[in-house]
Amino acid sequence: MAFFLKFTLLAAVTFMLGSCPKPARTSMTPPSRATYTYLALGDSYTIGESVEEKDRWSVQLSQQARQKGINLGTPDIIARTGWTTAELAEAIEESGNTQTYDLVSLLIGVNNQYRGQSLDRYRTELRELLQTAIRFARNDPKRVFMLSIPDWGVTPYAEGRDRAKIATEIDAFNLAGAEECRKAGILFIDVTPSSRLATEDASLVASDGLHFSGKLYGQWAQMALPEVEKMLKK
Repeated sequence: MAFFLKFTLLAAVTFMLGSCPKPARTSMTPPSRATYTYLALGDSYTIGESVEEKDRWSVQLSQQARQKGINLGTPDIIARTGWTTAELAEAIEESGNTQTYDLVSLLIGVNNQYRGQSLDRYRTELRELLQTAIRFARNDPKRVFMLSIPDWGVTPYAEGRDRAKIATEIDAFNLAGAEECRKAGILFIDVTPSSRLATEDASLVASDGLHFSGKLYGQWAQMALPEVEKMLKK
């Protein structure tokens, strides 16, 4: 089921607070003739808040892969604006999804940071999510990758907030994420520096002034593509 919700700047606060309406799970069935299946797990960045479905970074990744002759299906997506690690884990359980996939991605944690949740809690809950992702990937951690948390502090929405503090906290969360991925044997891709380019390039920010644009999501897909190609051709 395809959908996207477009918020005004005033309503954009729901990005962090998780009060946007259901459905909580978006599922898109890969084409029947796809060679490889793909599951994307996350929050607003994965569901593509304020961008069209075609501009979601996971959808762009599938498209770019197909352009290179890798028949990667359109992703199944379990993601919702506002979700923390705990909320994503709960939604995965409630989804009843027992499928397995050739490729699984994860992008989660910005709402943990925004709500002031502890780094220790994030690390513990992320560790469990990484194991869940591995199970979805037929118990193969080499078919799972995680993107770092982008820096929402560079967006217009963060005007008047302590941008340096936001950046420092996001860096700490990403360090924890990278460490947990390394322990689990999962690839960690750092997209955070690219998000910070939005301070000089307004085209990297979505129309709501908070999320990032399809242009930046396309760059994330390009960053992930060479690694995904290795994963699927091994």
